[in-house]
Amino acid sequence: MTNNSKYFMMKMKIKVITSVCLLFSVLLTAQSPVSGFMKKAGEGSVVVSYSQESYDKVFLVPMEVDGVPVFNEVNISSISLFTEVGITDRLNVILNVPYIESEGNASEAVLENNGFENTRSGLQDVKIYAKYLFHTFNTGSSTIDLMGAIGLETPLGDYSADEGLQSIIAIGNESSSFNMLGTVHYKSAFGLFATGQAGYSFRGNKAPHALLSELKLGYAGTHFYVDAFVANQLSEKDGVDILGEGFEGFFPATRVNYTRVGVNLYVPVVSGIGVSGGASTYVAGRNVGKATGFYGGLVYSF
Repeated sequence: MTNNSKYFMMKMKIKVITSVCLLFSVLLTAQSPVSGFMKKAGEGSVVVSYSQESYDKVFLVPMEVDGVPVFNEVNISSISLFTEVGITDRLNVILNVPYIESEGNASEAVLENNGFENTRSGLQDVKIYAKYLFHTFNTGSSTIDLMGAIGLETPLGDYSADEGLQSIIAIGNESSSFNMLGTVHYKSAFGLFATGQAGYSFRGNKAPHALLSELKLGYAGTHFYVDAFVANQLSEKDGVDILGEGFEGFFPATRVNYTRVGVNLYVPVVSGIGVSGGASTYVAGRNVGKATGFYGGLVYSF
């Protein structure tokens, strides 16, 4: 086999595994819904995933607090349907719909005295994004892609985030957002890649607008895919702090910052079908639970 043939085979194998790498953007909370990998026209992926996270500590101001106010600890589980389809070689459309259950551990006395419940569940927010590949730079055997994306996230289910302290376990912030993201994606012919992303989220329902960023480093080879990421959110300063000055029990108005790190793994099983898994944890934040989460998913690519 010639060197050119070997190089072509390597490229084809990497294409097979990277055709599903995009799914990891949404399977763990606080990851970007937009990956650095593009689908070709007519290609797509459908992913069904289950995730679970829990926390019994909260990043409040000015310090980390043991125990979640009212509910002591919180466990969140979700089932998500995700798909990405290549409309053209340069334009992809992304759709994600999660069903979420959030469960607290408040005592019966607290529940009865306050009229609270330990569980909230339902469809959360539908996320619809369009991603466009503006330009590709070829640097020897590697490439650098420049991409942009716009997206709308809006409540789909009939849930509420305006229930006072009951909303500590709300499944969402009952707010629509319009997001703009820019992405730089480097990939080598041998599977190494790096993705840097930054953007801005415009939010309604008194939720503070926020700066978003993410860095992801990984390997996409013939037999497996793995990445490590760090994702950040920095909300505008017009938000309030939980139990702080100006807080009136309306949680969507809180100033939520976070830094979350994690890993993702994908292994193909048979042609077009594979399994995924991963874990992540918050390492810093403001008005957010110090949660650790895990997920698993079934992936179908076409």
